[in-house]
Amino acid sequence: MSTISGESDHPLTWAEVDLGAIRHNVQAIKAHLAPQTRLIAVVKANAYGHGAVPVARAALGAGAAWLAVNRVNEGVELREAGLEARILVLGYCSPEQAATIVRHRLTPALTTLETATALVHHLEAGQPPFPVHLKIDTGMGRLGLLPEEVADFARALHDHPRLTVEGIFSHLATADEADSAYSQRQFQIFQAAVQAVEASGYEVPMKHLANSAAGMRWPEWPLGWVRLGVSMYGLYPSTAVGWPVSLRPAMTLKTRVARLRLLPAGASLGYNRTVRLKVPTPIALAPVGYGDGYPRRCSNCGWMLVRGQRVPIVGTVAMDQTMLDVSGIEAVSQHDEVVVFGRQGEAEITAEEVGAWAGTINYEIVTRMAARVPRLYLNPGI
Repeated sequence: MSTISGESDHPLTWAEVDLGAIRHNVQAIKAHLAPQTRLIAVVKANAYGHGAVPVARAALGAGAAWLAVNRVNEGVELREAGLEARILVLGYCSPEQAATIVRHRLTPALTTLETATALVHHLEAGQPPFPVHLKIDTGMGRLGLLPEEVADFARALHDHPRLTVEGIFSHLATADEADSAYSQRQFQIFQAAVQAVEASGYEVPMKHLANSAAGMRWPEWPLGWVRLGVSMYGLYPSTAVGWPVSLRPAMTLKTRVARLRLLPAGASLGYNRTVRLKVPTPIALAPVGYGDGYPRRCSNCGWMLVRGQRVPIVGTVAMDQTMLDVSGIEAVSQHDEVVVFGRQGEAEITAEEVGAWAGTINYEIVTRMAARVPRLYLNPGI
């Protein structure tokens, strides 16, 4: 176990990230796919809160071929950490970022000719053609070329022969829903867009549409690449589908009992006095709150684990502290471990559950983890 960032060697609140689980999830999904399928490990947003550099290394070691980020600065962070794998920038790349993209050998998602021109401007004489990917909007309604724009855009790129279209990709809007009709429609639109690009004179070796959900549901899609996002972290894309791959959650959020008191009947708890005790009640103070990324909406409805048992949150979740009713839990003492989500003994609270209490999704629960929460990495392996 090693502390990468944060407080001292004995933090009060910390996240344990099991890199062995990351490797397991990559390998489990790879085994589910056609043998020739290659994986792009998505480590945007600090690897969904898990830590971009350690997760990237674990994913590559487990068989991922590429990395993907959303922003240029995220790709720069990986390069500065010494990672040499190909890095795709999924989000918008502006002309002003062209010099950084070229210098750090990032692969941009190209959606404007202005960015294409800027990239060419920063290429050195004699440098081989610089690879770019075209992003197509097949039905998400966000970033990307519309299907009717694709052919003209690809033809216009011939004015920039120092660029080469290495890949074309899009993103699915409803792959985590039970009804697959819209995803299949997006797949057909994507196939037509690929044909339009290739008809303009490009041979496109990389075609990627499938995210975690699609990769698990439709491994037969003949595209050759899958972008591995939320499933790499051991989280399922939704509860609407029965997922065919067994995943291991990589993150456990832990804290400690900072204070234990028996408060009298009539005492009120926390901001706005949302709880007033009817009987004397043992209250454990957990030094974790929305300043760490734990949702305030879990006030008076969420649970944590103490000594392997669920205990309810009482009162309002504050920026730095949350109160727990530990009635009936024997031998609770100050500094006892508290699991905010994850496993403790035989008991478990999942990120999905926390998301449901907070009215959100498991993605947000891990991604919103604050920088002040130290990440402790387990099973670093290779």
